[in-house]
Amino acid sequence: MATVIDYKDVELHRQDLIALKHVNLSIGEGEFIYLLGKVGSGKSSLLKSIYAEIPIASGDAKVLDYDLNTIRRRDIPYLRREIGIVFQDFQLLNDRSAYANLRFVLEATGWKDKDEIERRIEEVLKGVGMLNKSYKNPHELSGGEQQRIVIARALLNHPRILIADEPTGNLDPATGEAIVSRLHDIARRGTAVIMATHNLAFIDQYPGRVVRCENRTLV
Repeated sequence: MATVIDYKDVELHRQDLIALKHVNLSIGEGEFIYLLGKVGSGKSSLLKSIYAEIPIASGDAKVLDYDLNTIRRRDIPYLRREIGIVFQDFQLLNDRSAYANLRFVLEATGWKDKDEIERRIEEVLKGVGMLNKSYKNPHELSGGEQQRIVIARALLNHPRILIADEPTGNLDPATGEAIVSRLHDIARRGTAVIMATHNLAFIDQYPGRVVRCENRTLV
Protein backbone atom coordinates (compact mmCIF):
# COMPACT_ATOMS: atom_id res chain seq x y z
CA MET A 1 0.00 0.00 0.00
CA ALA A 2 1.60 3.25 -1.16
CA THR A 3 1.80 6.16 1.29
CA VAL A 4 -0.07 9.26 0.09
CA ILE A 5 0.46 11.49 3.15
CA ASP A 6 3.55 11.43 5.36
CA TYR A 7 3.97 14.05 8.12
CA LYS A 8 6.91 13.88 10.52
CA ASP A 9 7.03 16.26 13.51
CA VAL A 10 5.07 18.89 11.59
CA GLU A 11 4.05 22.23 13.11
CA LEU A 12 1.27 24.38 11.66
CA HIS A 13 0.54 28.04 12.43
CA ARG A 14 -2.62 30.14 12.00
CA GLN A 15 -2.21 33.90 12.35
CA ASP A 16 1.19 33.46 14.05
CA LEU A 17 -0.26 31.08 16.66
CA ILE A 18 0.52 27.37 16.85
CA ALA A 19 -2.49 25.45 15.50
CA LEU A 20 -0.88 21.99 15.73
CA LYS A 21 2.55 20.74 16.73
CA HIS A 22 4.49 17.44 16.70
CA VAL A 23 2.15 16.05 14.04
CA ASN A 24 3.16 12.55 12.95
CA LEU A 25 0.74 11.09 10.44
CA SER A 26 1.10 8.48 7.71
CA ILE A 27 -1.87 7.60 5.47
CA GLY A 28 -1.89 4.94 2.78
CA GLU A 29 -3.95 4.43 -0.37
CA GLY A 30 -7.51 3.31 0.32
CA GLU A 31 -7.44 4.15 4.05
CA PHE A 32 -10.49 5.74 5.67
CA ILE A 33 -9.56 8.24 8.39
CA TYR A 34 -11.96 9.93 10.80
CA LEU A 35 -10.58 13.28 11.96
CA LEU A 36 -12.13 14.31 15.28
CA GLY A 37 -11.74 17.36 17.48
CA LYS A 38 -13.55 20.36 18.89
CA VAL A 39 -14.01 23.60 16.97
CA GLY A 40 -10.66 25.38 16.96
CA SER A 41 -8.69 22.20 17.68
CA GLY A 42 -6.73 22.39 14.41
CA LYS A 43 -8.75 20.03 12.17
CA SER A 44 -9.23 22.58 9.41
CA SER A 45 -5.60 23.67 9.64
CA LEU A 46 -4.47 20.09 9.12
CA LEU A 47 -6.79 19.58 6.15
CA LYS A 48 -5.80 22.88 4.53
CA SER A 49 -2.12 22.05 4.92
CA ILE A 50 -2.62 18.86 2.88
CA TYR A 51 -3.64 20.85 -0.21
CA ALA A 52 -1.07 23.60 0.48
CA GLU A 53 -3.55 26.26 1.60
CA ILE A 54 -1.58 26.64 4.85
CA PRO A 55 2.24 26.39 4.80
CA ILE A 56 4.26 23.96 6.89
CA ALA A 57 5.96 25.92 9.69
CA SER A 58 8.44 23.15 10.52
CA GLY A 59 8.95 19.40 10.17
CA ASP A 60 8.77 17.17 7.08
CA ALA A 61 5.56 16.93 5.08
CA LYS A 62 5.02 14.95 1.90
CA VAL A 63 1.68 14.61 0.09
CA LEU A 64 1.64 12.29 -2.93
CA ASP A 65 4.85 13.08 -4.80
CA TYR A 66 5.19 16.61 -3.45
CA ASP A 67 7.37 17.93 -0.63
CA LEU A 68 5.22 20.63 0.97
CA ASN A 69 8.28 22.42 2.36
CA THR A 70 9.71 23.08 -1.08
CA ILE A 71 6.66 22.95 -3.39
CA ARG A 72 6.68 25.75 -5.96
CA ARG A 73 3.62 27.95 -6.27
CA ARG A 74 3.12 26.89 -9.89
CA ASP A 75 3.01 23.21 -8.83
CA ILE A 76 0.22 23.66 -6.26
CA PRO A 77 -2.59 23.39 -8.87
CA TYR A 78 -1.13 20.03 -9.99
CA LEU A 79 -1.14 18.77 -6.39
CA ARG A 80 -4.74 19.94 -5.93
CA ARG A 81 -5.87 18.10 -9.06
CA GLU A 82 -5.04 14.87 -7.26
CA ILE A 83 -7.03 15.86 -4.16
CA GLY A 84 -10.82 15.94 -4.12
CA ILE A 85 -12.50 18.19 -1.55
CA VAL A 86 -16.05 17.84 -0.18
CA PHE A 87 -17.24 20.91 1.72
CA GLN A 88 -19.97 21.09 4.36
CA ASP A 89 -21.61 24.06 2.61
CA PHE A 90 -21.44 22.49 -0.89
CA GLN A 91 -19.97 25.56 -2.69
CA LEU A 92 -21.83 24.80 -5.91
CA LEU A 93 -22.44 27.51 -8.52
CA ASN A 94 -26.14 28.32 -8.23
CA ASP A 95 -26.54 29.92 -11.66
CA ARG A 96 -26.05 26.64 -13.56
CA SER A 97 -27.12 23.00 -13.51
CA ALA A 98 -25.37 20.25 -11.60
CA TYR A 99 -24.03 18.97 -14.93
CA ALA A 100 -22.69 22.43 -15.84
CA ASN A 101 -21.04 22.70 -12.41
CA LEU A 102 -19.05 19.56 -13.16
CA ARG A 103 -18.23 20.59 -16.73
CA PHE A 104 -16.89 23.91 -15.38
CA VAL A 105 -14.42 22.04 -13.12
CA LEU A 106 -13.15 19.77 -15.91
CA GLU A 107 -12.69 22.66 -18.33
CA ALA A 108 -10.93 24.69 -15.62
CA THR A 109 -8.51 21.80 -14.99
CA GLY A 110 -7.52 21.42 -18.62
CA TRP A 111 -9.94 18.89 -20.14
CA LYS A 112 -10.54 19.71 -23.83
CA ASP A 113 -12.28 16.75 -25.52
CA LYS A 114 -16.05 17.26 -25.29
CA ASP A 115 -16.82 13.55 -25.58
CA GLU A 116 -14.36 12.71 -22.78
CA ILE A 117 -15.84 15.48 -20.62
CA GLU A 118 -19.36 14.17 -21.17
CA ARG A 119 -18.29 10.58 -20.50
CA ARG A 120 -16.50 11.46 -17.24
CA ILE A 121 -19.39 13.59 -15.93
CA GLU A 122 -21.89 10.82 -16.63
CA GLU A 123 -19.57 8.32 -14.94
CA VAL A 124 -19.26 10.24 -11.67
CA LEU A 125 -22.94 11.22 -11.59
CA LYS A 126 -23.94 7.60 -12.10
CA GLY A 127 -21.55 6.61 -9.29
CA VAL A 128 -23.40 8.83 -6.80
CA GLY A 129 -26.88 8.06 -8.15
CA MET A 130 -27.52 11.56 -9.53
CA LEU A 131 -27.47 11.07 -13.31
CA ASN A 132 -31.24 11.56 -13.54
CA LYS A 133 -31.11 14.95 -11.77
CA SER A 134 -28.07 16.44 -13.48
CA TYR A 135 -30.21 19.02 -15.34
CA LYS A 136 -31.37 20.65 -12.09
CA ASN A 137 -29.82 23.74 -10.52
CA PRO A 138 -28.49 23.33 -6.95
CA HIS A 139 -31.42 25.21 -5.37
CA GLU A 140 -33.78 22.63 -6.87
CA LEU A 141 -31.98 19.78 -5.06
CA SER A 142 -32.20 18.63 -1.45
CA GLY A 143 -29.17 18.96 0.85
CA GLY A 144 -28.31 15.29 0.42
CA GLU A 145 -28.60 15.53 -3.36
CA GLN A 146 -26.36 18.60 -3.42
CA GLN A 147 -23.79 16.79 -1.31
CA ARG A 148 -23.81 13.85 -3.73
CA ILE A 149 -23.15 16.30 -6.57
CA VAL A 150 -20.26 17.72 -4.53
CA ILE A 151 -18.82 14.21 -4.10
CA ALA A 152 -19.17 13.65 -7.85
CA ARG A 153 -17.34 16.95 -8.44
CA ALA A 154 -14.56 15.90 -6.06
CA LEU A 155 -14.08 12.62 -7.97
CA LEU A 156 -13.87 14.13 -11.47
CA ASN A 157 -10.08 14.12 -11.77
CA HIS A 158 -9.60 10.61 -10.28
CA PRO A 159 -8.16 11.95 -6.98
CA ARG A 160 -5.80 9.82 -4.91
CA ILE A 161 -6.93 11.66 -1.74
CA LEU A 162 -10.45 12.79 -0.84
CA ILE A 163 -10.89 15.33 1.96
CA ALA A 164 -14.40 15.63 3.41
CA ASP A 165 -14.73 18.52 5.87
CA GLU A 166 -17.87 17.90 7.98
CA PRO A 167 -19.73 16.58 4.90
CA THR A 168 -22.81 15.57 6.92
CA GLY A 169 -23.01 18.70 9.09
CA ASN A 170 -26.04 20.16 7.26
CA LEU A 171 -27.83 16.87 6.58
CA ASP A 172 -30.44 14.80 8.41
CA PRO A 173 -29.15 11.55 10.04
CA ALA A 174 -30.35 9.13 7.34
CA THR A 175 -28.93 11.25 4.51
CA GLY A 176 -25.67 11.73 6.43
CA GLU A 177 -25.37 7.98 6.87
CA ALA A 178 -25.82 7.45 3.11
CA ILE A 179 -23.06 9.99 2.40
CA VAL A 180 -20.63 8.25 4.79
CA SER A 181 -21.46 4.89 3.20
CA ARG A 182 -20.66 6.40 -0.21
CA LEU A 183 -17.32 7.75 1.06
CA HIS A 184 -16.40 4.29 2.38
CA ASP A 185 -17.14 2.84 -1.06
CA ILE A 186 -14.72 5.38 -2.54
CA ALA A 187 -12.01 4.33 -0.06
CA ARG A 188 -12.52 0.67 -0.96
CA ARG A 189 -11.71 1.57 -4.55
CA GLY A 190 -8.27 2.85 -3.49
CA THR A 191 -8.71 6.55 -2.71
CA ALA A 192 -7.53 7.66 0.74
CA VAL A 193 -10.47 9.40 2.46
CA ILE A 194 -10.06 11.82 5.38
CA MET A 195 -13.36 12.85 6.93
CA ALA A 196 -13.61 15.51 9.64
CA THR A 197 -16.71 14.94 11.74
CA HIS A 198 -18.31 15.48 15.14
CA ASN A 199 -20.60 12.48 14.75
CA LEU A 200 -19.13 9.53 16.67
CA ALA A 201 -22.01 7.23 15.67
CA PHE A 202 -20.54 6.89 12.19
CA ILE A 203 -17.42 5.25 13.62
CA ASP A 204 -19.43 2.35 15.06
CA GLN A 205 -21.45 1.88 11.87
CA TYR A 206 -18.62 2.38 9.40
CA PRO A 207 -15.32 1.59 11.11
CA GLY A 208 -12.16 3.46 10.16
CA ARG A 209 -8.95 4.74 11.67
CA VAL A 210 -9.57 7.54 14.18
CA VAL A 211 -7.26 10.56 14.52
CA ARG A 212 -8.11 13.18 17.11
CA CYS A 213 -6.91 16.80 17.35
CA GLU A 214 -6.35 17.40 21.07
CA ASN A 215 -4.14 19.84 22.99
CA ARG A 216 -2.73 21.18 19.72
CA THR A 217 -1.45 17.79 18.60
CA LEU A 218 -2.75 14.55 17.04
CA VAL A 219 -3.76 11.53 19.11
